[in-house]
Amino acid sequence: MAGPAALAGAVLATLLAAPAARAEIGIIVSSHAANPPPLAQVCQAYLGKVKAPTSINFNEKSPLRDEFYAKACKKTPAQVLATWSKLILTGTGTPPAEVDSAAAMKKAVAADPNAVGYIDKKDIDPSVTIIATVN
Repeated sequence: MAGPAALAGAVLATLLAAPAARAEIGIIVSSHAANPPPLAQVCQAYLGKVKAPTSINFNEKSPLRDEFYAKACKKTPAQVLATWSKLILTGTGTPPAEVDSAAAMKKAVAADPNAVGYIDKKDIDPSVTIIATVN
């Protein structure tokens, strides 16, 4: 049986090994977007409640995806999965297109003036415009 010192060491190691939170998430649109949507509408699009704007998502393996839903839309991964499972099962929704990288996200959003996406703010470049920041 491990003693208190070993237990304290294990807890400390776990805390130090935990991934650091990302800085800020930028909600982005094309630099050519005429009327950027408000954040509330962005979340509604990502949760299948409205059709516009066209939402672009990171794949399920991306930690940024869960962080976006938690910070911007106040939803856990389980809540997002339940929402989309219901919409897909009833035939009333199609999930957002998915990308695998920040470069692919910027490219997809920049190419569509009706699209919205999210990205780590440090990866922003002039091809896209930030409409909101969440942290």
